[in-house]
Amino acid sequence: MTGERRGHRHGQRGRRPAPRKQGPRKPPVHDPARRAAFDVLRAVSERDAYANLVLPELLRQRRVAGRDAALATELAYGTARATGLLDAVLTRCVDRSLDTVDSMALDALRIGAYQLLRTRIPRHAAVASTVDLVREDAGSRLAGFVNAVLRRVSEKDEQQWLEEIEADTASDPLARLALRTSHPRWIARAFAEALGDTGDELRAALEADDARPAVHLLAKPGQVSADELAAITGGDVAPYSPYGVHLSSGGGDLAESEVLAEGLAAVQDEGSQLVAVAATAAPLAGGKDERWLDLCAGPGGKTVVLGCLAQVSGATVDAVEVAEHRARLVREATDDLPVAVHVADGRDPGLEEGYDRILVDAPCSGLGALRRRPEARWRKQPGDIAELTQLQSELLASAYRLVRPGGVVTYVVCSPHLAETEGIVAEAARRGGAEVLDARELFPGVPGLGDGPYVQLWPHRHGTDAMFCAVTRKR
Repeated sequence: MTGERRGHRHGQRGRRPAPRKQGPRKPPVHDPARRAAFDVLRAVSERDAYANLVLPELLRQRRVAGRDAALATELAYGTARATGLLDAVLTRCVDRSLDTVDSMALDALRIGAYQLLRTRIPRHAAVASTVDLVREDAGSRLAGFVNAVLRRVSEKDEQQWLEEIEADTASDPLARLALRTSHPRWIARAFAEALGDTGDELRAALEADDARPAVHLLAKPGQVSADELAAITGGDVAPYSPYGVHLSSGGGDLAESEVLAEGLAAVQDEGSQLVAVAATAAPLAGGKDERWLDLCAGPGGKTVVLGCLAQVSGATVDAVEVAEHRARLVREATDDLPVAVHVADGRDPGLEEGYDRILVDAPCSGLGALRRRPEARWRKQPGDIAELTQLQSELLASAYRLVRPGGVVTYVVCSPHLAETEGIVAEAARRGGAEVLDARELFPGVPGLGDGPYVQLWPHRHGTDAMFCAVTRKR
């Protein structure tokens, strides 16, 4: 399996499973961790839900905590992330195409296979617990099918399965690396092209992208310092962002955090903090520094940084968001800041020209944040990029119309894909009459930024999402 195809998409349309024959059922087995993980995978399959949004709410509703919550998190996120590998193994254990397997059964097979291949859970427990879930939801016939397949999976460990699967890709080392790091091949190729490396650094990047990230907090500028926030939360001051704090894996339930409830802090990746700060620090040429614009504001994370820093400096921020529900999130996040929210299309927002600073945090593929949305890598396709780059170019053209001469436009995407990064900026800046500045100077103390003039952050180098930042100034 090379990973070029999407794998078996969750909730694939057109699948018509055979009617389930209900057999006698055993009483439900109380297994809150596995039940929670399985229900998250079902939500991903049936509703295209995001695991990282569904799981925390489900755990709170069911009051699943401690070791059970940790196991549920590992099984839900781990299974979603490793879908490509799991499906490659299951293909060799099922006597028909996975496309024809009942959706519920396929989710159960994945979570069972994950336990067998990537946890220390005893084989019998992994198989029996998964079969119990299926029997509870669908009866004995489907449970028997799942039991038989998982017993085949259990005959080999992960390394043995990898060696068997990789025999089919002996002439394609990139496909083998993609398989081992749970990425579609086209995404692994995009990382390789951005890094200029197909060896050890690519492996490090993909492995870091396949690991669960630490939780990063933003200490809102002017409201609490990073040192104070670290002391309150028991976290560590971030290495690069002046407003960042990293929490350990045992950071507790953030939903109950007083500093978040009081609006002193917010959950935000350190990379997002760095690019937002860079947008406010880039050198202007002449004129004032009073009018700032966030052209793609929803859901408001970077707008909060802009708003806090604008409040300190005396500037004001206009925030544009095309979707009303996302604009509402921006309003809620910036309620006490000098931010005015406009529901409009950033390509033609109808605002008065002459902004001093504009942040274009453009819609993108999100390939730089796959570790935070474990199932997303299997939903995306190479064909998604072309439509996005057209939108990104149009947003930048709008920004250059709205910025004053000498003003700065900062372009940001959470992706390392060259078509969305370097491939966009140079031509857009030329058309907009702007010069490209060396963005590295706006990331003081951050190592491994390459030759410039752009900045590409990486999980394996910086511990952040793979954020891209380009800073340009209108002539």
